[in-house]
Amino acid sequence: MAWFRRARPGVSPGGPTPDGEMRDRLGEVVRLVNRSAGRLPGDVVVTARRITDILGEVIARGESRPIDTFAAISVQGMIDDYLPTSMRGFLALDPSQLDVPQATGVTAVESLREQLDVLLDSAREVRAAVWRDDANALTAQGEFLRAKFSRSDLDL
Repeated sequence: MAWFRRARPGVSPGGPTPDGEMRDRLGEVVRLVNRSAGRLPGDVVVTARRITDILGEVIARGESRPIDTFAAISVQGMIDDYLPTSMRGFLALDPSQLDVPQATGVTAVESLREQLDVLLDSAREVRAAVWRDDANALTAQGEFLRAKFSRSDLDL
C-alpha cells in the first residue's frame, strides 16, 4: 500500500512492494477460507469472504492514495493474525466438539460467528474511515484550488 512505500535496503524501485506482499497474504487467507469451506458452516464462509473482500478494497485503495497508519495496522492485523487465527483455531477442533457448549456457555460455532462478526464490523469501520479521509482530502483540495485561483477582493 502507498503508506508503506519507503525506500528499503535491498529492494529495487521496480522490485516487489509491500502492497503486493499484503495482497499475497490476503490471498493466502482467502485460500484458507475456500479450502476449509467444507468444514465450516456456510454463513461462516460468507462472513469470512465478506471480510476478505472489504480488506481487499482497502488494500486496493492504498495503491492509489496513502492511507493513514491506523487503517494500515488494522488491515495488517486482520490479515496476518486475527482472521487466520480464528479460522485455524476453529478448524483444529475435533468435529464432535463444535456444537458442544463450552465453559462460557457458547459452542465453538457460536464463538467463531461472534469473532467473525467483530472482524466484519472492524473491517467495515476501517473502510468507512478510508472513504471519509478520501472525501476530506477532496474537500481540502477544492478549498485550496478556490483560494489559489479565485480572484481576491483586493485585486484591481
